[in-house]
Amino acid sequence: MVFSNSIFLIRFLPAVLLLYFAAPRMLRNAILFVASLIFYAWGEPVYVVLMIFSTVVDYTHGMLVESNLKKGNRARARYFVIESMVINLALLGFFKYADFLINNFNALFGSEIPLLHLALPIGISFYTFQTMSYTVDVYRGQAKVQRDIISFGAYVALFPQLIAGPIVQYKTVAEELNARKENCDLFASGVMKFMCGFGKKVLLANNIGMLWDTVSAMAPVQTSVLAAWLGITAYCFQVYFDFSGYSDMAIGLGRMFGFHFLENFNYPFMSKSITEFWRRWHISLGSWFREYVYIPLGGNRVSLPKQIRNIAVVWLLTGFWHGANWNYVLWGVYFGVFLVIEKFFLAKYLKRLPKAVSHIYTLLIVWVSFVFFGLEDLSRAGEFIRSMFVPGAAGIVDTQALYLLRNYAVILVVLALGSTDLPKRVAEWLLVGAAKDVSAGQAVGTKMVDIQMPASRGRLIFATVARAAYLVLVFIIAMAYVVDATYNPFLYFRF
Repeated sequence: MVFSNSIFLIRFLPAVLLLYFAAPRMLRNAILFVASLIFYAWGEPVYVVLMIFSTVVDYTHGMLVESNLKKGNRARARYFVIESMVINLALLGFFKYADFLINNFNALFGSEIPLLHLALPIGISFYTFQTMSYTVDVYRGQAKVQRDIISFGAYVALFPQLIAGPIVQYKTVAEELNARKENCDLFASGVMKFMCGFGKKVLLANNIGMLWDTVSAMAPVQTSVLAAWLGITAYCFQVYFDFSGYSDMAIGLGRMFGFHFLENFNYPFMSKSITEFWRRWHISLGSWFREYVYIPLGGNRVSLPKQIRNIAVVWLLTGFWHGANWNYVLWGVYFGVFLVIEKFFLAKYLKRLPKAVSHIYTLLIVWVSFVFFGLEDLSRAGEFIRSMFVPGAAGIVDTQALYLLRNYAVILVVLALGSTDLPKRVAEWLLVGAAKDVSAGQAVGTKMVDIQMPASRGRLIFATVARAAYLVLVFIIAMAYVVDATYNPFLYFRF
């Protein structure tokens, strides 16, 4: 089951919300836990056992870590942290990477070991990283051990962010697991956040994804330079609006149930360097690798060669986390190389360049990188990149590319504007500006202000109602698409 599914929207979510808020507070985590298991089991019932196993493993290891810390035995506590990490990574490696390793072993040694053809548990990379962060946080003293296994299970299996993130570190929600306070304002904020993300996913990502599907299916000789750039632009927008849309829906759902998940995207396509891009893109993954891999390796506090090693390790793992194929490894290494170059050489020059130039540089690097992300066949990816820069038989511009440009020009403009903070700034100007006018008027209390107050208050009410009406309209249109359309891909199933 996914969020952009009519069964989830019309049946599952309303039923869970009704049960959750009708139940006593002491039962709400249990309802979330059971509902999350049902949500996960909808697509693959067998792997619910795997999730329960991971929950029990990390719950017991958290207790063992705390017990040994109280006894002053940090070495043994560290042993249990390592043991829990080994178990989690072994499960992830077996289900996600077994066939990849067998394939490469067979190719290298000429053996014929049969592939396992295991179905990938949806979201395993997300919830595995979450559970690993728990024992580490307890060991570091950054979070208290969770003694209620139901509450811990609710954290591990929490359906709002189970299958596509953001990756929620235990310490960021530890207090809210047992002491969160739901309220109408937070719920309303969550509903609006969810509707915004739903619109991103269904109306924007799905529709522009069809352009990428068309271009990526072309033979290299039939792909003009314009068609190639249109295709990869479509794919970059599809990935961004799909993933950030799911993150927004997850954050919105979290708020409905009283949780405050951290933002996962911050307008990454506005970046003026690759370093800045990765501070804005998939923030929860970058934070996880920085906190649990990069800093423990020494971070920036070591010699230059070791700093380069640390960056290389992080980005090799980042690429491999995204998928069991060499194109993802290359994707991670590609970014790692540019981050090293920027860190030790290029960053100071980028700051001196006009913002437009550094912005174009960043988008160029990112656009090329997503060719490796979108095409698993490396030879096909190489041919596609060649089509972007070297005119082939189809030339720079052909009739098919112009046809695609005409058909998708409007949505491309909408996507370009939507990937910036311009819509947000306009909304804030309307809402915050009106609120400031009202509060300033109330503070002064003169006759002139008394005359102006109704206009200011009216502006605030109009802006608030207009924003809510807009999001409701977006949601209704998106729902119509979900009910009617057959094209509704879930890009992050592989994770």
